[in-house]
Amino acid sequence: MARAQNEGRHLLVVEDDPGLQRQLRWCFDGFDVHVAGDRHSALELLERHRAQVVTLDLGLPPDSGGTTEGLATLREIHTTRPDAKVIVVTGNGDRENAVRAVGMGAFDFYYKPIDAEILGLVVNRAYRVHELEMENRRLSEQTAGTSLDGVIACSPGMLDICRTVEKVAPADATTLLLGESGTGKELIARALHELSPRGKGPCVAINCAAIPETLLESELFGYEKGAFTGAAKQTLGKIESAHGGTLFLDEVGDLPMLLQAKLLRFLQERVVEHLGGRKEIPVDVRVICATHCDLQALIATRDFREDLYYRISEIAIHIPPLRGREGDVLLLARYFLDQTARHENRALSGFSQDALIAMEGYAWPGNVRELKNRIKRAVIMAEGTYITAQDLELSTPVNDAPSFRLREARENAERQAVLRALGRVGGKVSEASELLGVSRPTLYDMIRKFRLKV
Repeated sequence: MARAQNEGRHLLVVEDDPGLQRQLRWCFDGFDVHVAGDRHSALELLERHRAQVVTLDLGLPPDSGGTTEGLATLREIHTTRPDAKVIVVTGNGDRENAVRAVGMGAFDFYYKPIDAEILGLVVNRAYRVHELEMENRRLSEQTAGTSLDGVIACSPGMLDICRTVEKVAPADATTLLLGESGTGKELIARALHELSPRGKGPCVAINCAAIPETLLESELFGYEKGAFTGAAKQTLGKIESAHGGTLFLDEVGDLPMLLQAKLLRFLQERVVEHLGGRKEIPVDVRVICATHCDLQALIATRDFREDLYYRISEIAIHIPPLRGREGDVLLLARYFLDQTARHENRALSGFSQDALIAMEGYAWPGNVRELKNRIKRAVIMAEGTYITAQDLELSTPVNDAPSFRLREARENAERQAVLRALGRVGGKVSEASELLGVSRPTLYDMIRKFRLKV
């Protein structure tokens, strides 16, 4: 009966002291306990039983008096089973190695002498966290392809964008997305389409800057057979192909003046004419535009029509650059690392401390696209189990001069620390509170104080 109750809940105890082995083997209710006395047998048992939680004594043979073998075992566990929760067991007062182990990816640490009841609580908490992470992963896989799939954010600015998307999507208003290259304008456009009543219809995208001017008109509006040399048959344009759905015009700021006039007429009349044709074809489509250009400046230089600007910007959404999205860099970095490592079949444990600092201090001129590309390269090129700043081709930043207004400086520092901690642990309040060295109620108070969203 007990065996059936424990089925699926496995705990691996890595301990070389025979007395402690006997003590720990029987003190964890609800777990199948497997005991190993060295690194080799620990990795063998881990592979065989797929233990969700591991307690690891850092003093393992042949370095029972030190921590070299224990830390090496920790690295290998994270390489082979990155989802396993490792609780490091170390001597009382050995805080330096305990913190070092947590920095290498250990879930928690526990000081000897062993109190079976307290250690049991720590083990059960680790198992619950593991269960929640696995459930979250399963739900993420089940909901892949939903409306905001791929929008990863914890910063107030991007959370506001997500709320705006949810409000705007059901409307049929022409929407203009503004933001630097690489900020995710196409991702937001897809979300607007998928959340709208037109979500089951086509979503047709065209990059106005990527197609030569001589071909762009026929791509947008279509053409009749014989309209020009090579026009062997009637062909629908992108606008007509999007009938019943959404047309996404990316980089609309690069649209030539002649086509700006034709696009304006379409937005007013909702009809198109093929090149070489005379028939007006009604089209039911929602239009979403995007640009990295300053359209007001282009209007001032007469490179963009002011009347067209007002037509395409019935609702305008400004997407902030990555450098202005506090806490999002590390959140996105961990997402891209997990995604790319699975795709490339690489067992990587995470980012080194210098990589985390370098990513937080870098300005990211290429925004999310640059972050994704740097991490992809780092995953392919990394030689260790952790991505380093060198792998990312980033250098450690030079800090800005501090503010002389003490209250402002203190609040800014606290806010930044909370955002960094939440970003580093994926928004998990319990883990963030441990990183910050404060209680969970204190952290919740700070989250409310700074109006953050978890």
